Amino acid sequence: MKHKQVAVVLSGSGVYDGSEIHEAVLTLLAIDQQGATYQCFAPDIMQHHVINHLTGEASDEARNVLVESARLARGNIKPLSDFDADKFDAIIFPGGFGAAKNLSSFAFEGADCSVDGGVDSAVKAMLNKGKPIGALCISPAVLARIVPGAKVTIGEDEATASAIESMGGRHQRSGHGAVVVDEAHNLVTSPCYMLEATVSQIADDAAKTVAALLERTK
Repeated sequence: MKHKQVAVVLSGSGVYDGSEIHEAVLTLLAIDQQGATYQCFAPDIMQHHVINHLTGEASDEARNVLVESARLARGNIKPLSDFDADKFDAIIFPGGFGAAKNLSSFAFEGADCSVDGGVDSAVKAMLNKGKPIGALCISPAVLARIVPGAKVTIGEDEATASAIESMGGRHQRSGHGAVVVDEAHNLVTSPCYMLEATVSQIADDAAKTVAALLERTK
């Protein structure tokens, strides 16, 4: 039996300027535990900025999103420009501020944000093929910018929910263990660290999101 193939799009390494590490790793674990395989991707672009995760201060370093994401993928990662929607059954975006700073400009421009061209192309390619798209934490806001009328959740944060609505999306409030499915667009989203959370809750959210994503593969 052929394993289902899931593309995992990373945005760096570290919650404040890249992928949220717990969400990323627990998503990979969930995919593997549920009998599918994954390939990590990231755009080959420079990070918006680099944050010292000990102090929370910006540093004067310059780092590349693909190079930093390779830390999480143990080197097994491809540039997002190589993504081919025909080769994958689903795609998923872990959270972390990298989604809102590197994959898009949502952290700075809110509802007026732009989205990285590679991210836009990958999402639209999967959308056009009717294949499921998953997003955790803040990443659903990126989907709302790309997919007109997208129904997503980021939990309960009013400002982010309002920005999603301003982009033409529909926000559904949710708590841990909840997965919001947009049947029309085949989107699967969960709030994760947009809510106060333990790592066990993140593991549960990731597992349930991946399960819903795989259930929707043809």
